[in-house]
Amino acid sequence: MDTVLRPVLVIGGALVVTLIAGRLLDLLLRRADARHPETPLWGLLRRCRLPFQLVLCTSLLRGSYRQAGILPDHPFGVGRFLTLVLIASTAWLAVGIATAAVDSTYARYAAGAADDARVRRVRTQVTLIQRVVIAVVVVVALAAMLLTFPPMRTVGASLMASAGVLGIVAGIAAQSSLGNLFAGLQIAFGDTVRIGDTVVVDKEWGTVEEITLTFLTVRTWDERRITMPVSYFTSKPYENWSRGGAQMTGTVFWHLDHSAPVELMRDQLRNILKDIPEWDGRGASLVVTDTTPHTIQVRAAVTAKDADDVWTVRCAVRERLLTWLLAHHPYALPRIATSEAAPRPEA
Repeated sequence: MDTVLRPVLVIGGALVVTLIAGRLLDLLLRRADARHPETPLWGLLRRCRLPFQLVLCTSLLRGSYRQAGILPDHPFGVGRFLTLVLIASTAWLAVGIATAAVDSTYARYAAGAADDARVRRVRTQVTLIQRVVIAVVVVVALAAMLLTFPPMRTVGASLMASAGVLGIVAGIAAQSSLGNLFAGLQIAFGDTVRIGDTVVVDKEWGTVEEITLTFLTVRTWDERRITMPVSYFTSKPYENWSRGGAQMTGTVFWHLDHSAPVELMRDQLRNILKDIPEWDGRGASLVVTDTTPHTIQVRAAVTAKDADDVWTVRCAVRERLLTWLLAHHPYALPRIATSEAAPRPEA
């Protein structure tokens, strides 16, 4: 009877202690979150309740399974299983704590920062740092779990003897992956491109949606996603419309007849822009930029706070000014002359 009752009591006691400790931890974090609303750290740490309970329960069982007589015929198997679970749950807890700390730091910075470009820069760096930390923790946890098996220790010693050759082979084989890894770190801390930047790559215009250690995702204006290796942004030229501020100047072109009323068009452009909320008021101009035997080229330059708004302003100006010409000055539109030419004067 004792061989059955003792394991049940030990396992039950460990579960009860774990549940009580988890409940107390959650209560303390909830109170800390209520007392310090300026930081979301305590609320984010509440997500770590489950891995904390798993670490605590596994630790209690790991330290008492022999005395409790849990599966006495398989002590090494039980001990190794609990050790593996403890390592995995500890890694889970470490990742949760690191994620909560990183997310809290970014949230506090974003709430108090006025410069959107700096916020996006910090967001990019924080995201990559978080993924590096998770990758390191996972690799260390897997290595620790493998080292619990005695045969793996022997294999590890033999591998260390040939580490030089393996390092060269691995370096050659992983050259592309390592290049992308270092390119991702360079992007994060070199501030060349950030999450939320408007870029033009391979003649495709879009917004940077995600940056990882190996690839970068650009969301185009028509909701497509272009996935590119991050090394592209460190080895090839591209346009970043968000560098130095998101403000932009856009152009609108018309091909009109030589008789087009350019001065009246300038006045009408100003009236049109007053009714377009996306126009930021920084500048507007209209000039004749080219002429041909049949038409002239008229260009309007308008400004807006970002790429999306400048596109809206350009389309609105093009449409409304063309409508105005059709209604009030139709002769200004290009046409093909079919009348006879004036006679040449006699000498």
